[in-house]
Amino acid sequence: MRTIHENDLIQSIHDALQYIACYHPPDYLRALTRAWEIESSPAAKDAIEQILYNSRLCAQGRRPICQDTGMVVAFVDIGVEARIESRRGLDELIDIGVARAYTNPDNPLRASMVSDPLGARRNTGDNTPAIVHTRLVPGDRLRVRIAAKGGGSENKARFTVLNPNASLADWVVDIVPTLGAGWCPPGMLGIGVGGDAEKALLLAKESLMAPIDMATLLQRGPSNRAEELRIEIYRRVNDLGIGAQGLGGLTTVLDVKLLDFPTHAASLPVGLIPNCAATRHIEFELDGSGPARLQAPRPEDWPEITWRPGDEAIPVDLEHLDREQIQDWKPGDRLLLSGRLLTARDAAHKRIVERLERGEPLPDGVDLHNRMIYYVGPVDPVGDEVVGPAGPTTATRMDGYTETLLAQTGLIGMIGKAERGSEAIEAIRRHRAVYLIAVGGAALLVAQAIRAARIVAFEDLGMEAIREFTVENMPVTVAVDSRGDSIHASGPAQWRGRFGDIPIVSMPG
Repeated sequence: MRTIHENDLIQSIHDALQYIACYHPPDYLRALTRAWEIESSPAAKDAIEQILYNSRLCAQGRRPICQDTGMVVAFVDIGVEARIESRRGLDELIDIGVARAYTNPDNPLRASMVSDPLGARRNTGDNTPAIVHTRLVPGDRLRVRIAAKGGGSENKARFTVLNPNASLADWVVDIVPTLGAGWCPPGMLGIGVGGDAEKALLLAKESLMAPIDMATLLQRGPSNRAEELRIEIYRRVNDLGIGAQGLGGLTTVLDVKLLDFPTHAASLPVGLIPNCAATRHIEFELDGSGPARLQAPRPEDWPEITWRPGDEAIPVDLEHLDREQIQDWKPGDRLLLSGRLLTARDAAHKRIVERLERGEPLPDGVDLHNRMIYYVGPVDPVGDEVVGPAGPTTATRMDGYTETLLAQTGLIGMIGKAERGSEAIEAIRRHRAVYLIAVGGAALLVAQAIRAARIVAFEDLGMEAIREFTVENMPVTVAVDSRGDSIHASGPAQWRGRFGDIPIVSMPG
């Protein structure tokens, strides 16, 4: 019987979560670098370049890759000959480690978990509880696979039950375009097949813990049906032309993972869960000799890429911007914003609209006339930072509020990530406004453009409070122009069908 001490498990959970918040896995960096090398779409290549540069900045500064530092998911295999020396339950021990990791004063991570999900939705303050899956297995050790899963990609999870003779690949290829770009491609697709509904989704989540090995698989060829499907889906999804951030390009997924399990003869349950550009997972094993020892990646694991805005980027003075000036902007135009803008996410939008519906004035400091709103919930700052990593959140969650704000407040622009729905695009066209995007997965790079930050309203909402940012050369791209034309429609259409022209030897890996 081997004894695992509770403090070793708690410390290992803390260390692992701090580690994956700041370090991309080397296999992801290698695959993304190859995707950057072969990318022909200027917009997608620029987005990948920002993600890679941001990754190196985060590793050097030990700061989070993305402002959404995720909900914690742990797969724990307990050897039948191992015992945990503790009076606490396993879930409680893991939650202690999570709380310590997310409230670490040297590198605080954003707490995103809310309790009473159908009611008050109050932030728990320390990102607990974790979602824990346990198994008793042979052996005398404790194996932990842990991930921090962002809401943008988790919200795109899908489930279906296919007829046993239906095409899994066809279903995936049909579903992926409906996910939009809120999951921040390029990333991975995790697919679980078999069991029941619960098992299929669990397999999909678990499959994302495996390292990227598509290049190896392509070179040696498939050895079973699952590997054949992985290759088919990988090629067909990339041939959709969705590309990085949905801008249109050659690489949408770096790998496709698939796990299966026996199922009922009448069923083919399928779960699909994407992983975003902020891929965060790690594995460690405890044998009673102390906490896990996590080796930091080597500097050479990052490509020598230094992102700079191109000469074509248009400087924009937010202090003197009006509706007429934005009429010349076109989808794909790259802008550098300087001046003041306000931030707001779901909860703040809800309160603003409720005030407008009651005929009440907006809070002091929330003047939206000829202003822009940035959809963001930043990480708390440390040291001399004015704000922590502050990348965009998925804009479609604000679609239902867009008409009201554009019609009643004088708002002329919004900044987020991913596409807008048809309702929001029509509101943008009708009010001659614009929608801009920042790169999801480049949160620290964006934060470097923020020179000042202050809370102006709804402080009780924590990371969802309304802030005023003063920015200097904040990089964004026009996604929807004042005529309602969207790059998330035109970009993929331009690049659809072109991935098949890339030789196998040049595939990401």
